[in-house]
Amino acid sequence: MSGGGAAESVTRLLSAVDRLDWDGVRSLLDSTVRLDYTSLFGGEVETVEREEVIARWRSLLPGFDATQHLTGPVTADVRDGHADCRTAVRAYHHLIGEEGRGTWMTAGFYHISARREAAAWRISAITLEALYEEGDRALTQQAARRVELASGGRVRA
Repeated sequence: MSGGGAAESVTRLLSAVDRLDWDGVRSLLDSTVRLDYTSLFGGEVETVEREEVIARWRSLLPGFDATQHLTGPVTADVRDGHADCRTAVRAYHHLIGEEGRGTWMTAGFYHISARREAAAWRISAITLEALYEEGDRALTQQAARRVELASGGRVRA
């Protein structure tokens, strides 16, 4: 079975995240998603409900003036209705604040699992293998605060 559909789902997910298209994100995630950002933030691997994943992303990403998840080719190994996808990623998070402009970028690899459901691929696990970051990670705190205050970035009141 070709992995093209699963690979396309990965690309579509990251595009939907950057466009803040939460319905698009919802249509691509499985009912639960295993999240592993431990290589970047520490902590524990979690399995969370789809709506919780969306809520977390919504509480942060609109606070940035722009985000871009730029990937290389997405490869997918498919077996028995499951796909293991891999791609290089550079995730840019840009904020224009009162003190000026800032960008936080993290680079590494995404390992993303998906399962076939009817005619669609549902993303069931996201692991970031972070290699390095540039810029100011503290911009995430400013972005989250903007969302809390419903002011700034791409926040819609």
